[in-house]
Amino acid sequence: MPPRTTPTQRQRRLGAEIKKMRTEAGLTAEYVAGLLGVDRGKISNIEAGTRNISSDRLRTLATHCACPDERYLSALVELTEPPQSHWWDEYRGRLSSGLLDIVELEWHATRILTIQTVHVPGLLQTEEYARSVFAAVLPALSRLDIELRVAHRMERQRVLAREQPVDYVGYVHEAALRMLFGGREATREQLKTLIEASEQDNVLLRVVPVDRGSFPGAGHALLYAEGPVPQLDTVQLDSAHGPEFMHAELQLSKYRAHLSWMDEASLSPDASRDFVHSIVRSL
Repeated sequence: MPPRTTPTQRQRRLGAEIKKMRTEAGLTAEYVAGLLGVDRGKISNIEAGTRNISSDRLRTLATHCACPDERYLSALVELTEPPQSHWWDEYRGRLSSGLLDIVELEWHATRILTIQTVHVPGLLQTEEYARSVFAAVLPALSRLDIELRVAHRMERQRVLAREQPVDYVGYVHEAALRMLFGGREATREQLKTLIEASEQDNVLLRVVPVDRGSFPGAGHALLYAEGPVPQLDTVQLDSAHGPEFMHAELQLSKYRAHLSWMDEASLSPDASRDFVHSIVRSL
C-alpha cells in the first residue's frame, strides 16, 4: 500500500510519538528498520504519519526503547487501529483538512478546555451567531461556503451530546460576551444558549471579567484537548493560515500554566452564569 498523501493530525501524532520514543532511546532509523524488518524509507513514512505501524511492531519497538509506561503504550496502540468512518468524513474534500483534524481531536479527547476572548466557543454557538462569525472572514467566503462551515460547526456539537459526552470547560472573556456578532438580538439568543449549555452536567462555563486586567495569551483562542494519558494531550491554536497543533512537552507545560491562570482568575460556574444573565438583561 502506498504512503498516505494527507495524513490526519491523529496519524501524524502517532508518528511523532514513535520518533520521540526512538530518538530518546538513542536508536537510529536504520537500526529500527532492521529491528522491525522493514526498509529505512518505511520508518521515515511511519514517523511522518504517512504509513501505519502494526501494534505488534509498536510493542517490539517500545520494548527495545525500554518504554516503561504501559498506559502510554496502550494509548499509542489504540492510535494504530485503522480509522473508522465518522460523520465528518462527508466534509472531506469540501473543507480543509485542518478543520477536520480539529473535529477528530475533539471527538477523541477525554476532556476539552478552551479559552475564547473575541467570540463564544464554537461548540456552544448558535447557527445565526456562527453565520455572522464566518461572514466576517477575509477573503470573504461565498454564501455556500459560509453555510457549509455553519453546518459543520453545528455537527461538531455532537461531541457534547453523544451517549458518552466529553467533559468541557470553556473560559470566556467578558469582551467576547459583549461582541454583537449578528446584531443585538442574535447576541441575546446566543448568550441564552450559552446559559442553557452551562447547565449541562458535562459543561462548565467560566467567565473572566474585564476588571481582571491583563492575562496571558490575550487575544489568542486556545483549544486544549486532553488525551488518554497526559503525554498525548494536544494544544490547537488558530492562525491566519489554519489551525496549528502543538504537543511538545514544553508547549504543553506552557498552556497548562495558562489554563491554571484562567481557572484562578475566572468567576465560579454559578457566578459566571449570573454574569451572563446580567449581560442579557442589558441588551
